[in-house]
Amino acid sequence: MIHKFIQEDTRIVLDVNSGAVHVIDEIIYDVLDYYKEKSEDKIIALLSEKYKKEDIIEAIDEIKTLESEGLLYAEDVYQNHPAFLNKKPFIKALCLHIAHDCNIRCKYCFASQGDFKGQRSLMGEEVGKKALDFLIEHSGSRRNLEVDFFGGEPLMNFEVVKKLVEYGRKREKETNKRFRFTITTNGVLLNDEKMKYINENMNNVVLSIDGRKNVNDYMRYTVDGSGTYDIIIPKFLKMAKMRNGKDYFVRGTFTKNNLDFSKDVLHLADLGFDSTSIEPVVTDPKEDYALSEEDLKKIYEEYDLLAKEYIKRKKEGKGFHFFHFMIDLNQGPCVVKRLSGCGAGTEYLAVTPEGDLYPCHQFVGNEEFCLGSVDNGISNQEIRENFKHAHVYSKEKCRDCWAKFYCSGGCHANAYNFNQTIYKPYEMGCEMEKKRIECALFIQANLLK
Repeated sequence: MIHKFIQEDTRIVLDVNSGAVHVIDEIIYDVLDYYKEKSEDKIIALLSEKYKKEDIIEAIDEIKTLESEGLLYAEDVYQNHPAFLNKKPFIKALCLHIAHDCNIRCKYCFASQGDFKGQRSLMGEEVGKKALDFLIEHSGSRRNLEVDFFGGEPLMNFEVVKKLVEYGRKREKETNKRFRFTITTNGVLLNDEKMKYINENMNNVVLSIDGRKNVNDYMRYTVDGSGTYDIIIPKFLKMAKMRNGKDYFVRGTFTKNNLDFSKDVLHLADLGFDSTSIEPVVTDPKEDYALSEEDLKKIYEEYDLLAKEYIKRKKEGKGFHFFHFMIDLNQGPCVVKRLSGCGAGTEYLAVTPEGDLYPCHQFVGNEEFCLGSVDNGISNQEIRENFKHAHVYSKEKCRDCWAKFYCSGGCHANAYNFNQTIYKPYEMGCEMEKKRIECALFIQANLLK
C-alpha cells in the first residue's frame, strides 16, 4: 500500500508498510497511477503524449528497484507480529484524577468544568498511595512507569500531589521501579513555590492555554467570568524558562470560533514557548463552537500555512516544536503502539478521587466503563478485553487506511462518543489527522533537502 500527494511543489509517496518516504519527480508520480494495474507497454502508451518513452521506462525501472528493496509496495508484516500477538498484559501508566474540581470554567470542557458529571471532590492521600501500589503491582517487568496528575485542576490538591511524589520516590527504592511524573495545569494557582517544586519533580509539564488573548479568554475564564490570559501568561513564561531543556508544552484547543488557529500557534511561539500543541475541539455537534465538515477546507489551509511557516522558522534558526508535526521516520514508536495507540484500557488507566478505575480520563463518569478499583483491582475483564482487541486491524475503517501506523486507530473515547463503539473511529478526527501527517512529511522532506 502506498499514499502519494502533492504539497506546494513537493511530490511525496509514502510506502505504508515499510514506512519509507520518497520525494519523487512528476513522471514517477504519474507512473505510480498505473504501475500496479497496467503493463509496461500500456503505461508507455498512456503517458506518451506527456513524456519520452525512454524517460517512462527509466521511471518504471526506478520504481521496480524500490519495490525489490522493500521500499515501495512492501508487504504487511505487522498483522501477525509476535510482539503484538503474544503481548503480555501489564499497566505502565496512570492518570491520577487528583481533583474533580476546577477553578476555571472552560466552555468546551469534556469534564463538565472539572466535576466529571459527579460531585466535586479531591483525591485523598491514601487513595493515591493505593493507586501507585496498584501500578507497581500490575506493571510486570516494566521498570519505567508514568503518572499524570490530572483534573479538574490538580493544583487545588497540591499538598496531596507532593505527598504522592514523595511516596513514589520511596517505593522506587523498594521495588527498583522508576516513576516519571507529569502535571497538567491551567496555571491560575501557580506561584514561585509551586513552580520550583514542579520544575524539580515533574518530568513533564502541560500548561493549558488556547493562544491569543481574545481566543483564550472567550473559552477559558474564571468562575466570575474573567479571562485567564493575563493571569497565566507571566507564570507560563516563567515556568517554561525554568524548564531549561526539560520537557513541557503549552496545550490549547481550537474551535469554530478560531479556525485561523495557525495564528494562535505562532502567537505562542512568538511569546517564547518552543513546545506547543493546539488540538481540534471534539464536542457535541449541537454546540455553537463545534467543528463541522464544512470547516475542513479552512482547517486544511491553516495546517498548510502553519507547515510553511514552520519550515521557514526552522531554517532561520527560530524553530519551535508543534506536536502534530513531530513524526518519526525511523519506524518508531514500537510495533504495539503503532497498532494499538495510547493503550487506554490495557496499559493506561485513569483513577478517580474515590479510587475507581476507567480506561482513560475521557471515559471517567460513564459507569458503563468502570473497570474496578485500586482496592479490588480490575473486575470488569470484559471491558478490558474489548479495549485490548481494538487495534488497526480490528477496525474496518483503519485496516485499509494509509495513515493507520501514525494515528494507531485514533482516540477510543472520540470513537465511542460519536459512534457508540470504540471500533469505529471519529471520522472528522481521521480526516484532520491525515492532513497533519501529510504536513509533517512535507516538512521533513523540505528540511532534509
